[in-house]
Amino acid sequence: MAESTQKIKIMKGATPDLSAATYQIFDESHTMGNALRWMIMKNPKVEFCGYSVPHPSENLIQLRIQMYDGLSSLDALLEALASLDDVCDSVEGKYRASLTEGRYERWEEKS
Repeated sequence: MAESTQKIKIMKGATPDLSAATYQIFDESHTMGNALRWMIMKNPKVEFCGYSVPHPSENLIQLRIQMYDGLSSLDALLEALASLDDVCDSVEGKYRASLTEGRYERWEEKS
């Protein structure tokens, strides 16, 4: 049986209630980091969120989340991931509907 790889890790230094924590998210880059940061910052209970790519040779991002009122940053992260998934599903649905309508510009290469 193949071993599963860890996708998200909570780094040392997180508060016990996870109101402030830094998460390492593996196999992701600026594309996911920026989209996730944007989605997290839409939450009014979030005090701060930022991400970084520690080094180009490392295939991970680090995401820092700080919450107001001792709320859980993990809950904010999971909520943002679900919301981002919903947005992607919506965009895919609109794209597929557009393809079935056939109302798009076609380009034919001439040899």
